[in-house]
Amino acid sequence: MQTTPTVTAAPIPGTYWQWRGHSVYYVRSGDRHPERPPLLLIHGFGASTDHWRKNISGLSKDFEVWAIDLLGFGRSAKPEIQYSGDLWRDQLHDFITSVIGRPAVLAGNSLGGYAALCVAAQRPESAAGLILINSAGPFSEPQPAPEAPPLQKAISTVAKTLFQQDWASFLLFQYARQRSTIRKTLEKVYLDQSAVTDQLVEEIYLPSCDPGAPKVFASVFRTPQGEKIDLLLSQLTSPLLMLWGEGDPWMNSADRSAKFRQHYPQLTEHFIKAGHCPHDEVPEQINELIRGWIIDKGIGHC
Repeated sequence: MQTTPTVTAAPIPGTYWQWRGHSVYYVRSGDRHPERPPLLLIHGFGASTDHWRKNISGLSKDFEVWAIDLLGFGRSAKPEIQYSGDLWRDQLHDFITSVIGRPAVLAGNSLGGYAALCVAAQRPESAAGLILINSAGPFSEPQPAPEAPPLQKAISTVAKTLFQQDWASFLLFQYARQRSTIRKTLEKVYLDQSAVTDQLVEEIYLPSCDPGAPKVFASVFRTPQGEKIDLLLSQLTSPLLMLWGEGDPWMNSADRSAKFRQHYPQLTEHFIKAGHCPHDEVPEQINELIRGWIIDKGIGHC
């Protein structure tokens, strides 16, 4: 029987860390466990530490739990710079090194999963383990894509050129940040509609009101694809847990699972009846799978 997710009335209070001259917001909860690694939770595109509130409250009974707003999102600063997987990789690595103080199990959803993978693959000294929840990011194409018909190719070229323009990306941002648009988007990517609350909509809406938010949106929209996932997996040495919301309309979980297993067959994975954000939609299930994997398998235990 499916249980109704426990909703925290308010986000857990956090604090700020200065990184490269910018304020970065983070949350910490739970006691340090010498025999267990800390957890670092990393949100997806447009989200923040607020998106992990149900997981922080559930997991901090057994772990020291940290959550961070990537630069450009949530309560963190939104400078006018180029945003990329490399930037967030370095932010997370430096945070683990200077604030957490020991290797962490990184858990990321969507864009946050890709950033976490970049850390675990390219800064392995920071990662005790890796948990990817409907993780984003590109794979190398085995062969060139077939040539598009001339009209389709022309339309695609015009669209790409259009959204390189500040005014066009600004208009798209203004549409995407409306509360009604946020709600409709969430209702498409959550199987359990009751999990799409006014609080969730507001938590995603509020950071979009920050002065730098439109420029962040434009930069992320225009950033070239980062390092390919298969190349990152070839560098990975950490234990890997993959959690898939199998009802995700934005990605074919079964197909992506097969690609991950092809390049990293020693992973552990579970499919969950949920959409793109199972950690928020069915937090009790996700918390239990994370808890069991780390404790039962002795992840990060020296």
